[in-house]
Amino acid sequence: SLFEVFLFSPLQGLLKYLEKCFSDLKHRGVVVGYDTRGQETTSCSSKRLAQLTAAVFLGKDIPVYLFSTYVPTPFVPYAVKQLHVAAGVMITASHNPKQDNGYKVYWENGAQIGSPHDKRILESIEESLEPWQASWNAKLPDVSPLRHDPLDEVCALYTEDLKKLCFYRELNRKTSLKFVHTSFHGVGHEYVKSAFKAFDFAAPIPVPEQKDPDPEFSTVKCPNPEEGECVLILAIKLAEREAARVVLATDPDADRLAVAEQQEDGSWKVFSGNELGALLGWWMFKCWKDKHPDPADVKDVYMLATTVSSKILQALAIHEGFHFEETLPGFKWIGNRIDELLQSGKEVLFAFEESIGFLCGTLLLDKDGVSAAVIVAELATYLETRKLTITDQLNNIYRMYGYHLSKTSYFKCYEPATIKRIFDRLRNYEKDNQYPDHCGPFEILHVRDVTTGYDSSQPNKKSVLPISRSSQMITFSFVNGCVATLRASGTEPKIKYYAEFCAPPGQSGTAYLAEELNKLIDAMVKNFLEPEKNGLIARV
Repeated sequence: SLFEVFLFSPLQGLLKYLEKCFSDLKHRGVVVGYDTRGQETTSCSSKRLAQLTAAVFLGKDIPVYLFSTYVPTPFVPYAVKQLHVAAGVMITASHNPKQDNGYKVYWENGAQIGSPHDKRILESIEESLEPWQASWNAKLPDVSPLRHDPLDEVCALYTEDLKKLCFYRELNRKTSLKFVHTSFHGVGHEYVKSAFKAFDFAAPIPVPEQKDPDPEFSTVKCPNPEEGECVLILAIKLAEREAARVVLATDPDADRLAVAEQQEDGSWKVFSGNELGALLGWWMFKCWKDKHPDPADVKDVYMLATTVSSKILQALAIHEGFHFEETLPGFKWIGNRIDELLQSGKEVLFAFEESIGFLCGTLLLDKDGVSAAVIVAELATYLETRKLTITDQLNNIYRMYGYHLSKTSYFKCYEPATIKRIFDRLRNYEKDNQYPDHCGPFEILHVRDVTTGYDSSQPNKKSVLPISRSSQMITFSFVNGCVATLRASGTEPKIKYYAEFCAPPGQSGTAYLAEELNKLIDAMVKNFLEPEKNGLIARV
């Protein structure tokens, strides 16, 4: 079956590696969760894959905390920390097309596995390619005394922890603001509703056609809230009928969040991940500062973002005196770095990636759309008492800390060889071992290539970020102050591009910045990606 190909060898490899790492594995056990993909129709539904995953561990007498129903992805890393288990497995393909499935693995610290464990698990997988017999007993989770259901305990603990991020309970109770929530046919609705209750909000208004799990994702062309207004049509229509100004959308496994707000003229603004990062970063710092009036306290405070995300948090950090750090793209880098910072006594208030992944506080070490949704609701509620919209506040942040205009998009490319050719050409541009020094009319100041570890801006020409040979990623810093990155997605057949202009505080004239940014992106696409020649498919 597909299961053998897709999950069985990896699980055996993981299990053997865990046995090597944890002498107390049979005492500690593992957590297994799943989303709502492919429920009844296929033998590859997330639930069935989770049961088989549990069976592999139970067959070796390892305790398994298998959730009795679907949960948001962040509940697995949260459970790993709370239950002190050795590892966690979440069966999900997040916001991918309906035919996909996949799994995420978390280490004992509650972060996604990173170096060196990822490579060692792969080596362990290659050594364990013949199936064990006991593992095939899919009924084991129903009968084994080693199988526990952590659902009620984890939900209760999560709710209590979440309350620590609620700062304006009184306002939440009284607000006249209404919120529409869509869970994109996935796991999110009950969990977001419960988070709203924890913050003393009235329940969010669900989009009826999208509230219940539907593995077909039948009302959206793709179940990815990042696509913006075109996938939020039902939520926006409902919000207009209900006179709700704010729409909150969690992706199918509820680890990411999109937000839209109705503007004065009746149109809707869908915030980008970078804009939400600016808003949530400002909010988390404001709430922290209100509780810590002593300016000396700020020296142990950190925020993080991935290197392809907006530098707005860096501007906040410089202005407010806290620390800002960048990581490679992907929340596994953020989660593991936060773990290191917490171990050394630091406080991390907020972390984000531009692909609408947010972590407010550190109740877990992965992105969490459930907590982000209710925190955005509280932020909107607070602003409303100040006669401000979310959009007003975003502009206030930019006026205070400098405008950060960014644009992110992608081309689809189904040929790995083409992707490699595009990036290799940039490394040997016009002659061997030479990166481009201009892109159309735009002059390039510095180049950083994380794939090879090169960075022309460093005295020793070595990248400060870890080398990531398995992924293609090159960043160009332009003389005009723009920073742009090209990278191949790790989870989808896409070449993504990211570009941002950072203006100093007090500078207005954003129309000029926007025009310049668009011209630069056009030049980069035409000169560096050559979509016609390479058969790339533009984002619709």
